[in-house]
Amino acid sequence: MSNNVEIATRLFTSLVATFGAYGVYRAISFLWANYTSPVRILPGPSSPGWLWGNIKQIHDAENSVLHEKWAREYGSTLSYRAMFGIPRLYTTDLKAIQHILMNSYTYQKPAASRYALSRILGNGVLVVEEDAHKNQRRIMNPAFGAAQIRELTDIFVEKAIELRDVWKQDLQKDGDKTVVNVLSGLSRMTLDVIGMAGFNYKFNALAKGEDASELNKAFAKVFESNSTQFSMIPMIRAMVPALRWLPAERDAESNKARATMDRIAKELLETSQEELRKTGKVDKASLKSRDLLTLLLRANTATDIPEHQRMSDADVLAQVPTFLVAGHETTSTSTTWALYALSKSLDVQAKLRDELLNVSSDNPTMDELNALPYLDAVVRETLRLHAPVGSTMRVAVKDDVIPLSQPVIDRYGKAHDSIHVRKGDTLLVPILSINRDPKIWGEDSDQFIPERWTSVPEGASGIPGIWGNMLTFLGGPRACIGYRFSLVEMKALLFTLIRAFEFEFAVPVEDIGKKATIVQRPFLKSDPKAGNQLPLKIRPVNVL
Repeated sequence: MSNNVEIATRLFTSLVATFGAYGVYRAISFLWANYTSPVRILPGPSSPGWLWGNIKQIHDAENSVLHEKWAREYGSTLSYRAMFGIPRLYTTDLKAIQHILMNSYTYQKPAASRYALSRILGNGVLVVEEDAHKNQRRIMNPAFGAAQIRELTDIFVEKAIELRDVWKQDLQKDGDKTVVNVLSGLSRMTLDVIGMAGFNYKFNALAKGEDASELNKAFAKVFESNSTQFSMIPMIRAMVPALRWLPAERDAESNKARATMDRIAKELLETSQEELRKTGKVDKASLKSRDLLTLLLRANTATDIPEHQRMSDADVLAQVPTFLVAGHETTSTSTTWALYALSKSLDVQAKLRDELLNVSSDNPTMDELNALPYLDAVVRETLRLHAPVGSTMRVAVKDDVIPLSQPVIDRYGKAHDSIHVRKGDTLLVPILSINRDPKIWGEDSDQFIPERWTSVPEGASGIPGIWGNMLTFLGGPRACIGYRFSLVEMKALLFTLIRAFEFEFAVPVEDIGKKATIVQRPFLKSDPKAGNQLPLKIRPVNVL
């Protein structure tokens, strides 16, 4: 008996030693690769500490502001330090950004970012890579074409009018001027839209008011971004899979919110599948459906799609939270920042209202919305200056050379017209920094000026974005698939709300902060614990 115990003890000790040695080897290999990375010799800021590098500084600053400061000091291509002193490439060089975005098989989302996203979205089209992403995207594309969005426009307008009427009721109760949290109202409205347009399902979030549906409450928890405290546990869990058991603040409520999203997603999928079973399989040429999920299911079962290209049930299910989040959160946040910008620039608000009031109908079509030049300029300028996602990360999965349009001088005084990167090197795609780059947009690049879109700077044509001479929706194979959906919905909202109300700040503008958890949302610096909000005063527009 004692021999068996001794043998077991030795075996256990041997296994621990083996795994321990392997772990040390991997850690040393990882650190050595990063400490000898060519990215390290690029100019850039000093690191205040080995453990966190520059990450805490970035967290404490508004999204991209610190990066823009570094670019002014060190040039358009530089490096800074992530955790453990690991160098990270930062560049606003448009030739480099084009190369990174177009070579999506070489430059992928880091494992840590994919883990963090998958906790919210599952393994949908925003998370998967390579052929899995290519196949999912191919099947999903028809659901987001211009013809499909044209069919959905009346839903956008209908729900915008419903939100307008809710706020009118608030005015009737509170007098000619009242305060509304526009972020909350827009969030409920866009949830109702994605319910109908995405799944032919009525969430009725607007009708339920502040007691909005459980799904809307789940979104509020998942995207809560007002924390001013720097928390290391989520970052460690994302970077070190073996430590993902570590508990973090808000885990319980985040897990509960995600469980709610998963349950509702499964119900929506089952409902759509049941409806599809009643109609049977179809060819791609005969696909006709208004809601995105049914169109996706029909496309996936079309008889002219090879079996190996079809999405599994698990893959289709993973798109539901993607539809919910991407189709709800980004538009509500973008429109919130549009109302912020219009409240800060009352002359722009008045000019926009004059254009919109010249339209005789309360129910414009997509083509009528797109024919309004100043509305288009306001939307473009909002998405340029207040892109809901300020940046995105990529990691090189193999050695590569990134070309530059402008040479960079390294820390040793040597000029480079390209950057060598090694497998494992990480880099930042700076969406907001490029959108606000004064070398492209001029010295007033940080100002909200819709008129700039009447004569777009020549340099903006080189921005490799899928839409609008900006990087807001990214570019290349991983560009935002739903950008048309978001643009038309945003225009429908502004068309309806600006015609009905005048907006102004209910708090000093200096009190409004901006923090990002995936998307950038506003909060009050004087009351960060109150959660994300943008309180604005509204009063009815008097049309003579």
